[in-house]
Amino acid sequence: MQQKSVTFSINKWSDADKPREKLRYHGRSALTNAELIAILIGSGNRQETAVELARRILHTSGDNLAALSRLTVEELMRFKGIGEAKAISIVAALEIGRRKGLSALPKMQLIKNSSMAYRLMHSELADLTHEEFWILYLNNANKVLRRLQISKGGITGTLVDVRLVMKKALELGAVSLILAHNHPSGTLQPSQADKDITQQIINAAKTLKIKVLDHLIITQESYFSFADNKLLPSCS
Repeated sequence: MQQKSVTFSINKWSDADKPREKLRYHGRSALTNAELIAILIGSGNRQETAVELARRILHTSGDNLAALSRLTVEELMRFKGIGEAKAISIVAALEIGRRKGLSALPKMQLIKNSSMAYRLMHSELADLTHEEFWILYLNNANKVLRRLQISKGGITGTLVDVRLVMKKALELGAVSLILAHNHPSGTLQPSQADKDITQQIINAAKTLKIKVLDHLIITQESYFSFADNKLLPSCS
């Protein structure tokens, strides 16, 4: 007779092993990423506890929360024991974490170099699976007046309306711009299309006496700066 595999739910574990109790009595920092996800999903499947299932989900994402945040509800539902409600809970929790990072930023962020601009835009662009093109509009003290998504495209590119970029600059009274877009492929080298759109925006901005200070290509791990690599005309 085949023995039936049984996995106990979290509420039947000893208190020391329960993620909820561990968080309550020892604080959130005491929990592993898998234990935090286990709290979200509540239960596993017949073969795995919630923590074991969460650990496996994390492992398939390289034990990387940023990579996990890229998974869609449908992709999460492919794991045995993850239904729609659990998948939505995971996606929602990771999105809250992303938004928390954004809300912690000062309203008028001072940009002194490419590294500061990268940190400002990383949480917005680094984990996307499609390309987006953003503009940082700055005042004469190099403080950010607004950051604005100009376009959203596919895996390999996005179209940018230069007129829209300039229209918003005039509305905000911006005196300089920093361009930023992501490369989902992870490559940091600018394409010819990246160079072309940079030059088009520089040309349009020049007629309005607006400077283009930089163009950043952002990936999950790092960034490429046109300014740092001397790819911007000195007259911009």
